[in-house]
Amino acid sequence: MAVVRLRPMAAHDGPRVLAIYQDGIATGHATFEAAAPDWPVFDARFHATPRLVAVIDEAVVGWACLSPTSSRAVYRGVAEVSIYVAAEARGQGVGRTLLTALIEASEAAGFWTLQASLFAENAASVRLHRALGFRVMGVRERIARMSYGPHAGRWRDTTILERRSTRAGID
Repeated sequence: MAVVRLRPMAAHDGPRVLAIYQDGIATGHATFEAAAPDWPVFDARFHATPRLVAVIDEAVVGWACLSPTSSRAVYRGVAEVSIYVAAEARGQGVGRTLLTALIEASEAAGFWTLQASLFAENAASVRLHRALGFRVMGVRERIARMSYGPHAGRWRDTTILERRSTRAGID
């Protein structure tokens, strides 16, 4: 298995991060978004920290970030997880390494709840999240219609998973 090194995401990682995102989009099982945005739009979507990239042999092969779930102050400690791994690096522990580090960094930053919205067909991602303490909260049936790819025009369900921090002072 390759040695995976993590580091904070930087603006110069943008082209590779967006390429990995676009490859995930192309699977039809990663997001409702039809195309990766440009870097400024992508950058504005996510919390400034934690943002991580996974590197193998100096190549960025995955990334993970948190996005706000609400602009309301009472939800400042709740974030949605985004994690993507390049096709050539899947099955090498990159996703587990990224998500484990993202959980640790989120707790250190004071986040108390992480959530993920996943297509059930993305079984590997569902398994990974569950293995790292996320629990299934429910299914949002026919939540949105795909606009691209082999599922274009079809309504899709998403599975909602949640992980509560064990360190953020939740009583």
